[in-house]
Amino acid sequence: MTHRALTLTLLACSVLTGCASHAPITEPPPKVDLPTGWTVAGAPAAGTPAAGAPAAGTPAAGTPDHQEWPDKNWWQRFGSPELTHLVDEGQSSNLELAGALARVKQAEAEARIAGVSLLPTANFYGDASRAVPIGSGRASTSAGGSLQVSYEVDFWGKNKASVASAEASLAANRFDRQTVALTVTSGIVSTYLQVLSLHDRLAVAREHVANAEHVLKLVEVQQSAGAASTLDLARQRSAVAQQKSDIPDLMQQEREAQSALAILLGKTPQTFSVGQHGLDTITLPEVSPGLPSELLSRRPDIRRAEANLAAADANVAVARANLFPSINLTGAMGAQSSALLSLLNAPNLLANVSASLMAPIFDGGRLKRERDLAIARKQELVQVYRATVITALSEVDTALGQIRSLDEQQRFKTAELEQARQAYDLAEIRYKSGAEDLMTVLDTQRALSDVQNDMGKLKLKRLQATVSLYKALGGGWKDDQRQGSSPPATT
Repeated sequence: MTHRALTLTLLACSVLTGCASHAPITEPPPKVDLPTGWTVAGAPAAGTPAAGAPAAGTPAAGTPDHQEWPDKNWWQRFGSPELTHLVDEGQSSNLELAGALARVKQAEAEARIAGVSLLPTANFYGDASRAVPIGSGRASTSAGGSLQVSYEVDFWGKNKASVASAEASLAANRFDRQTVALTVTSGIVSTYLQVLSLHDRLAVAREHVANAEHVLKLVEVQQSAGAASTLDLARQRSAVAQQKSDIPDLMQQEREAQSALAILLGKTPQTFSVGQHGLDTITLPEVSPGLPSELLSRRPDIRRAEANLAAADANVAVARANLFPSINLTGAMGAQSSALLSLLNAPNLLANVSASLMAPIFDGGRLKRERDLAIARKQELVQVYRATVITALSEVDTALGQIRSLDEQQRFKTAELEQARQAYDLAEIRYKSGAEDLMTVLDTQRALSDVQNDMGKLKLKRLQATVSLYKALGGGWKDDQRQGSSPPATT
């Protein structure tokens, strides 16, 4: 090929490459009606302005997972150094989180592989042979070598769309890891609170046993003096046995909760234990959920759904580009000589540059069906995105409603507990003086035990509802950022 022909071919290559430099067109996320705020009761406030793309300042779907979260270490709001230590352990040792990180690395490798299609490929071929005649004559040696370079002109943007799809999938995997991290962290906090609650319930159960044994001694004294019947003595001994029977079950629940916590931390249950203290060491964070529209930028599962939608959009572009011809440029330089030492001499060098075009003519409709499949997949992910946003709004609404309901229950239960304790104390005093029978003491003792157990369960539910709200919001409250919270994190 002449120098002029080679120049024209390279010029055509650059022109076609320039035509192919347009990035695939991606559509914004679908619009979802969002409430303007939350009511005190936890339900959305009136008014539903349309919201399509993420809130102002939200990074694109392909942004690496270094998001601006209002509260980096939201679990520290519970005021427990032990809990903070356990969360740190879980984030470094949890097996599900390690698997999610491995999936991110796979997606990074796939994105790098997809990027290779934008670059030319080069291959070297070499051979050498020696012919030795059986009869007379001299042996001969020949050698050849060639360097072949090829490049697919991305005229229709197929390769760029493939890269965009891989990058969006990478972003989705990063957001998936954030979702797993948030779920694991919430699970650690919630299970830890459950362990502490069981510590409290065991302490209350042992206190009830002590009270029942104290009353039993009174009954034994009065029975010896003839002031109490044998029936009264049997009843109180039964009450003591019943109170003691609750302890083994609570101890088993405690072991199971600690075992579940150990699994979340990636530890064996046999080598793990939690300090023997209760929920009185935990601080109850204040609730300030911010605006519903912030969920679009804070919830990693919403960002993941958005990234999957972007990947599907790029896949549609790939499927459409496959319907058009593909253009390949090939250049080769080689040498062939009968003597190895003269292989690279100028007279032995050969070069050629060629261009080829391949267009689909008949494939039984496969390419069109693949395009239709990509479009249908995108339409599905549009609905998945909308459903994810609506689910997020529902989860926040439910958590806020639980918090309000539990606060009211605790207020009434606190008053009930005060009256139950007072009734038990008065019944015991009156029984000592003979003004009350044993059944009254047993009834007030049972009522006090029930109210104390209910109060402990309500306290745990209230704390776990706060954990659920943190999880539903994708992190801490918006107010924390205004108060100078910690730097960004992925949980």
